[in-house]
Amino acid sequence: MTSFPRTILITGASGALGQAVSAGLGGNGTNLVLIDRVLPQAPHGVLSLSADVTSDADMAHAAELTAKRFGHVDVFVHVAGGFEMGEPVHGLSRASWDRMMELNAWSFVNVAKHFVPLMRGQGGGRIVAVSAAAAAHGEAHKAAYAASKAALQRLVESMAAELRVDGFTVNSVAPTVLDTPANRAAMPHADRSRWIPLADAAAAIAFLVSDAGGAVSGQHVLLG
Repeated sequence: MTSFPRTILITGASGALGQAVSAGLGGNGTNLVLIDRVLPQAPHGVLSLSADVTSDADMAHAAELTAKRFGHVDVFVHVAGGFEMGEPVHGLSRASWDRMMELNAWSFVNVAKHFVPLMRGQGGGRIVAVSAAAAAHGEAHKAAYAASKAALQRLVESMAAELRVDGFTVNSVAPTVLDTPANRAAMPHADRSRWIPLADAAAAIAFLVSDAGGAVSGQHVLLG
């Protein structure tokens, strides 16, 4: 799978996990394509794109710029997503449902639509999505979020089956609670002993996109 230099696409790149993944996968001549709604100016060798992962036009433009700059993509890490507490199922609003599905499931489809063709030209590649442990079961007031992450996992499994013959691996990592500044601020009194360090989550993703991770596909790696 390895091509030199590798080109790695990371969505949700300005968030805490996105930054940790970028730091872990960058360097050694790697080309990074970083996508988020707001991003700082990119250093040399990095294509930094302010774009909405749910927008077809934005992702088409991002793929066009990536193709012009680097010609191909080897790795796609989909960190972008969202979380919110919501109404009970019997009071769930269509707006809440659509928001979670757009951010956590459709965004993966939308980015893949435009970037998988740039990976196929390389004879395949590695795709990793960030799901959540919550995808495994429902919880009160998290119905739309849990359903959207479960949908993402089914998309990962389906894509893994569809692209296997083309040399792709497609997996997800499913953390419980990530140890981020935002989560610490939101849950100041929580027991953080079992929270997942960002470096550990980034390391799991790094393994899945490496040559050594080539035997793993269609799996959800539970972190926590």
